[in-house]
Amino acid sequence: MRLNCISNTKVNIGLAFLGQREDGYHNISTIFQELNFGDSIHIEKINLGCQIFTNVDWVPSDESNTCFKAYKELKKKFPNCGGVSIQLNKKVPIGSGLGGGSANAAAVLKGINKLYNLGASIKQLEEIGFKIGADVPFFIKGKTQHGEGIGNVLTPISNTVKGSYLLIIPDISISTEWAYSSIKNQLNYEDNSAKFSSFLSGEYSSLKIFENDFERIVIPAYPEIGAIKKNLLKFGARFASLSGSGSTVYGIFDEEASIKEAELFFRHSHQTILAMPT
Repeated sequence: MRLNCISNTKVNIGLAFLGQREDGYHNISTIFQELNFGDSIHIEKINLGCQIFTNVDWVPSDESNTCFKAYKELKKKFPNCGGVSIQLNKKVPIGSGLGGGSANAAAVLKGINKLYNLGASIKQLEEIGFKIGADVPFFIKGKTQHGEGIGNVLTPISNTVKGSYLLIIPDISISTEWAYSSIKNQLNYEDNSAKFSSFLSGEYSSLKIFENDFERIVIPAYPEIGAIKKNLLKFGARFASLSGSGSTVYGIFDEEASIKEAELFFRHSHQTILAMPT
């Protein structure tokens, strides 16, 4: 049996740091929006272990791969789980802020659960996913969710953040570790709870209430990213932002003509992706 697994990406609609935790991590508030663009994964049963094959040479196929970590953590919880062969076809660049690696792990968790009829619940898969990475639990259910804690405390939102999404992916890989270490000196931990509360209650007039705190350090370090955001707004995006810690910048458009014009402008200098919310 060969199982095809969906491994979509996400963008962050706003990302606010609310304070540092005792464990050294930061509490955040963000709206995760899943998009219908991502990698493709195929898994099959084998007798023992976990074999990973990829279509690119920049993705590891050893124990450092998030797919392998997913198998390893699931095997701890369900020792009778058999082996798997994983074919990972990557489209999502590394360091793009779209959650590609986390989505891969979540897809493998759900896929193996189905392949071997393990009977793991959504909650169990989210708990296992959190051991792999903070963004993995989101991708278990996907769609639109409010993320709190370090991104692992999730509340589903019934309405998607509607519009057509244009993703601009510059040839820049931003280290999440660098971003988090750099942002510490830029934060004053403003209370952004009102912004997210108004969105969750539907009492907001514009997505412009949201900001991504990472832009404070990423745009000065990479001016090209700031220029992309300005141009997206110039072409008519009703909202434009860095996703996560970058490097992807996205614009949300209401008009088809505007998004096509913007995509034509960017495609010669950057990777461009047209996507829709799931």
